[in-house]
Amino acid sequence: MVAGETVLRVGEAPLPGPPARAVRELEEERPRWVWADTRESYPPLIEAGVRVARCHDLALTEGLLLAYEGRHGESRSARAAHARSRGLPAPDEQPSVPGTLFEPEPLPAAAVAEVLAGQLRRIDALPDPGRFRLLVAAESAGALIAAEMGHDGMPWRRDAHDALLTELLGPRPVHGMRPARLQALADEVAAAFGHPVNPDSVQQLVKAFKGAGVALKTTRSWELKRIDHPAVAPLLAYKELARLFSFHGWAWADQWVRGGRFRPEYVVGGVVSGRWATSGGGALQIPKVMRRVVMADDGWTLVVADAAQLEPRVLAAMAGDAGLARAAGEIDLYAALAQAFGGERDHAKIAMLSAMYGGTSGDAAKLLAVMRQRFPKAYQFVEDAAKSGEDGRLVRSWLGRTSPPPSGRWRELVSGPEGGRAARDRGRFTRNFVVQATAAEWALALMAVLRGLLPDPARLVFFQHDEVIVHCPLGQAGEVMAAVSAAAAEASRLLFGATPVRFPMETVAVSCYADAK
Repeated sequence: MVAGETVLRVGEAPLPGPPARAVRELEEERPRWVWADTRESYPPLIEAGVRVARCHDLALTEGLLLAYEGRHGESRSARAAHARSRGLPAPDEQPSVPGTLFEPEPLPAAAVAEVLAGQLRRIDALPDPGRFRLLVAAESAGALIAAEMGHDGMPWRRDAHDALLTELLGPRPVHGMRPARLQALADEVAAAFGHPVNPDSVQQLVKAFKGAGVALKTTRSWELKRIDHPAVAPLLAYKELARLFSFHGWAWADQWVRGGRFRPEYVVGGVVSGRWATSGGGALQIPKVMRRVVMADDGWTLVVADAAQLEPRVLAAMAGDAGLARAAGEIDLYAALAQAFGGERDHAKIAMLSAMYGGTSGDAAKLLAVMRQRFPKAYQFVEDAAKSGEDGRLVRSWLGRTSPPPSGRWRELVSGPEGGRAARDRGRFTRNFVVQATAAEWALALMAVLRGLLPDPARLVFFQHDEVIVHCPLGQAGEVMAAVSAAAAEASRLLFGATPVRFPMETVAVSCYADAK
């Protein structure tokens, strides 16, 4: 257990000496470390050269338990959990800022032990505690991986980044000015309207188009593409490059690229479905063009692994649909399904995505009828989840991650004239939640297993939904690729046991991330 500067075995006296030394010595026994929040406790250990194999993150676990209990949104901190366990109101949570008045005192070791014991009792009382324990272990492992990736960083060639930005935007501008290419496009937009228009101003653009006889509600790209006006082409180009300049330009690199590494701040379980988010750096929204600057160090390589058609395979395994599981035993699931849809792979893909996301437009309704007939268990699985959402009930992932309850506003809407639409919207959310959340669990299990299989000094350096990147010496590429395959098989076994569903990973070793696609 780690509580501030205190390191001890649960139920024993604190160990003497610096925390990093004590943790390093005990790590040889492969304990499961317990701490209030990995984001606070683990980075100092990493900085000291200590990495641990396993942990139990009290904050993440509390969040999972609160959601399961229908209390989504309550404070999940270990301090709040301790207060609630004693019948006290949860304290107001201030952001932890080291070196300021907002840096709270660490929770005492005795309180950490109390919270742990309470969480274990709550887990044991669940209908399927084994699955939930796996969820807690995977989520906590994810926290370790997120901290390590933030520390290690992803290889990022700053010189290549500068060259790419100069190629696309022109030389780096003076602060507050537009790059040359953006200014040229802004001038084209103004010329198309015949008067100055700020392409960054939605109000000015809507007014300018209105003056040209074109009514717009927004200036989103999909709406602009339907318009025949000479300002549209330069405006679309401007919007794309302006986003690149704003989110991955020179100022972004100054802040997030250090020592030849991109070092974002990952947020484990930052999305209600369990997918990750970032609190800085935008690691999960790297545009494809930026992959050109992600380059392995000399003598090293990037092993890029992507799970093929992950969500349909997850649905097949959860639903126990024999027909869909047979198709999911192939590398290309959609091609295997094509026969059921007149030999058209695209029709099979539309049907699957419509079933998981609630699509009904175009050919979706007709194709869904085929799916309902050919793969009844899979279809009914997502239909049941949608019905639960429409009725205002909670749904859960395979391991027990729980959807948020409906809001008070939703309950008002569902009882009014727009009730049918509000119910359907929530049904679409819960329909996909059960699949997407379980896919997130599979990905967490994959990474947790892979992390333990990687040979030193190979490191996980990137993760996005169903894709991982490992940076390793060239000579380890084959071993790392084999580890990826083994981790995928083990993640499938951990979640679903003996299943005919395959979860293949498309894996390639490249010197540049852009070459992986």
